[in-house]
Amino acid sequence: MITIENLLPADFRESSLRADVIAGLSAEPKYLPPKWFYDAEGSALFEKITALPEYYPTRAERAILAAVSPEVAALSGASSLVELGSGSSEKTRLLLDALRAAGTLRRYVPVDVSESALRGAGDSVDGAYPGLDVHAVVADYDTYLGMDSGDAGPRLVAFLGSTIGNMTPPERAAFLSRVRAALRPGDAFLLGTDLVKDPAVLTAAYDDPARVTAAFNKNVLSVLNHSLGADFDLDSFGHVAVWDPAREWIEMRLRSASGQRVRIPGAGLTVTFAAGEDIRTEVSAKFRRAGVAAELAEAGLDLRSWWTDPAGQFGLSLSVPA
Repeated sequence: MITIENLLPADFRESSLRADVIAGLSAEPKYLPPKWFYDAEGSALFEKITALPEYYPTRAERAILAAVSPEVAALSGASSLVELGSGSSEKTRLLLDALRAAGTLRRYVPVDVSESALRGAGDSVDGAYPGLDVHAVVADYDTYLGMDSGDAGPRLVAFLGSTIGNMTPPERAAFLSRVRAALRPGDAFLLGTDLVKDPAVLTAAYDDPARVTAAFNKNVLSVLNHSLGADFDLDSFGHVAVWDPAREWIEMRLRSASGQRVRIPGAGLTVTFAAGEDIRTEVSAKFRRAGVAAELAEAGLDLRSWWTDPAGQFGLSLSVPA
């Protein structure tokens, strides 16, 4: 059985997009939050990215989950799996299978900002796991975690895909603190983190020769055109991916090819770009085990287990309230 609970105001998407565009494109340097990549076209492009030979994170995390999900199930003893930013819930089935095999699984709570994505994924999971209670929650984990509190048994809260890397350090600290505040004794937190590696490997993963990532990056401008009546010319911006060794993160940017002025009526803005000026559209931080443990500890979480794929590209950690 599937139920859907919507915790967002009716105008949440429109008002949030408008506020983010006003704040980001009025700033110096300019930026846009990466969550606005993911309309239907952006989500389809990201699925293509995950299949590219250069893009290793999805395959590496899946390999870890395939190997250790039974151990995660045994360690957590969870009766509920809560997944933040669930999307298609595809990798999640490895955890659902392991929890069901362990005999503890009763409920799955996918949390995502997109009700259509939740409905599609929820219906698919509901059909594949007869008798499982699927309670989908429409929420934005930037503001509302949406973690269900109606379960009596222990919960496994999963935040996969290294999505936490799209947050700056202060944003990560605030997010992890909110997660910790929502956890109860007996709950556990499963976190996916992409690891520091050869910058050439990292850059290739975000600047593929097939230009799929470039199309994905530029799609955020299409979102602004469609949603706010903007007049961005996508051909006037180029895709850029750079490794910042000091911050240990990849930055994706859109670089203006010339001096230009863009009107965004839905945000009440006219934005001027100099030739060569960038809009930062994403940071993707890369981690080391010691740093992950330190950030979890600062939020009041104790790292109990750590796994990587054989090549050491990706890390999965299980922590509990300290």
